[in-house]
Amino acid sequence: MCEGDAVNQNWEDRVAAAWAAFDTYPEERAHEFRALIDTLVAELPDDSPLGPFEQACAWDSTGHSDKAVPLYREALARGLDGYKSRRAKIQLSSSLRNTGRAEEGVELLTPELDAPSDELDDAVRATLALCLSSLGRDREGLSLVLGALAPHLPRYQRSMANYARALVEPGV
Repeated sequence: MCEGDAVNQNWEDRVAAAWAAFDTYPEERAHEFRALIDTLVAELPDDSPLGPFEQACAWDSTGHSDKAVPLYREALARGLDGYKSRRAKIQLSSSLRNTGRAEEGVELLTPELDAPSDELDDAVRATLALCLSSLGRDREGLSLVLGALAPHLPRYQRSMANYARALVEPGV
């Protein structure tokens, strides 16, 4: 399946519908949601990076970061790219943090600070801040969060951006 393919769009629409219904699955039915995702993944070619990505998301969203980590890694190794690759890196970093490997999360997300800007920029910074905090690097984490928040403020944008830099850059 390739971009723009009607089958691909149909599959993407059905995946989106499954995720739109996610909140209708209480915790005791989480296995049903994962089975739905598995059914959709079974339609993909065996080497598709989308399969392990969607399965990782399903495990992660149902409270199993430990099962999600290897699936995110597999999706990235298979060549998941673009927007979903960035999502996978954010979510993998969060899962690594949840499983006691925050340093790996920092290593994975730090290069994303210099990636082309998109709507996931704030999620990168927030997740990286959590990883840093788990490592006792709260000032760096707070700096990232304030820097992400500053552009959204109706006032004090310049001040907050300067305060954010001052937390990590001596003499600012």
